[in-house]
Amino acid sequence: MDFIHESYQAGDTIAAIATPPGEGGVAIIRISGNYAIEVASRCFSRPVESLPTHTVHYGKIKNKEGEWIDHVLLLPMHAPRSYTGEHTVEIHCHGGSLIARRVLQTVLEAGARAARPGEFTFKAFMNGKLDLAQAEAVQELIGAKNEKALQAAGSHLQGALTRKISTFQKSLSDIAAILEAWVDFPEEGLEFASMEEIQATLKQATDAMQSLASTFHNGKILREGVSLCLIGCPNVGKSSLMNALLGKDRAIVSAIAGTTRDVLEDHLKLNGLNFRLLDTAGIRDSAEIVEAEGIRRSRQAMQEADLILFVLDASQGLQPDDHLLMQQIPPEKTIGVWNKIDIKQTELPPLPFPTVQASAQERQGLEVLQATIDEVIWKNGMPDQQEVVITSMRHLEALKGAIAFAQNVYDGLSHNLSPEFLCVDMRLCLRELGKIIGTNVTEDILSSIFSKFCIGK
Repeated sequence: MDFIHESYQAGDTIAAIATPPGEGGVAIIRISGNYAIEVASRCFSRPVESLPTHTVHYGKIKNKEGEWIDHVLLLPMHAPRSYTGEHTVEIHCHGGSLIARRVLQTVLEAGARAARPGEFTFKAFMNGKLDLAQAEAVQELIGAKNEKALQAAGSHLQGALTRKISTFQKSLSDIAAILEAWVDFPEEGLEFASMEEIQATLKQATDAMQSLASTFHNGKILREGVSLCLIGCPNVGKSSLMNALLGKDRAIVSAIAGTTRDVLEDHLKLNGLNFRLLDTAGIRDSAEIVEAEGIRRSRQAMQEADLILFVLDASQGLQPDDHLLMQQIPPEKTIGVWNKIDIKQTELPPLPFPTVQASAQERQGLEVLQATIDEVIWKNGMPDQQEVVITSMRHLEALKGAIAFAQNVYDGLSHNLSPEFLCVDMRLCLRELGKIIGTNVTEDILSSIFSKFCIGK
């Protein structure tokens, strides 16, 4: 069921388990809102109102019948010095699923309501503790699957993206103010800057926004990983190559052509990135129903993949079926792999994409293949740790909108368009930038963003 964002009620006292489900040493129940301290007092063995903020206290949790539930540590945090900006209490109990749910139930019976997905971070956003880009970075930080993704999310959480967007807003707001003055005081002959200076500032800002937008390719890779699809005709060694990359026998290997009938999937990590590895059925003309369906799925996987390994048999050379298949493969996202170089080779023709030679059976050439994969993925070089990259499609769409409206203003100035029209486009440009950090955002956008959070965050 999708999370439907309801209107924010300032100070609502909410509670949830903030740690992952399952057994562990400690579970944390988080309470936040105007009455978080009072709610905690009703189920703690000591009055929480009298406890200093940001201190830890040992005690017991009791339910409304007076039964002791667990020995706990309690940490009160008074507003505004908390994650949400409101009074917050954390209860650290033993880490079993059952005991954590019993403590939470006791807290709910004491007057809190169950938190909705992402509601604690939603409170932090509404109370000015985080902007929207930072709030989204919280979820990215939690979901990071590799060190590079973790670094990117940490950079966003520290406000690197916000500072960049704010820089764009500042320079464009200055231009907007000049355009508005031209509209409001057309007879005054106001000259805050020359036309050339305004256009130069606009171009500089547009180029900088375009440069940031171009980082999405790398940002998407950092956040989501890479879909890597092995494509080729039957019996060229795709399954053997998959097993060699994974370091285990994941796919059945046989000399019989057409052994793989479906798309096999597994995950691996190469060069610090996460890969979704897909081994596909050998592509050829087939009247056999099951094999034909496997080939259809292979073609679909090929189109949807981020990167393709086109596997060929080096002992056979380029066959007519290989040539036909090569014409269907997008060259910009393809690496050719001449497999079976441990067997006698024929003359290998050049291919229209990067190519490596390997033997999956003997595990030869795998390091060169991995290095080539790295080169093709990072088309413009691996992002520097200090570089700000965008990882969200929402941010990319907003940037594209801002760039388009800024370009409209630039073109309008070149053609002496009335400043009234230029002002409209400039306001729309600033609105698009505001969507990224939350200064101009709709309820629907908030609902979509926070619905992806786990309950308790």
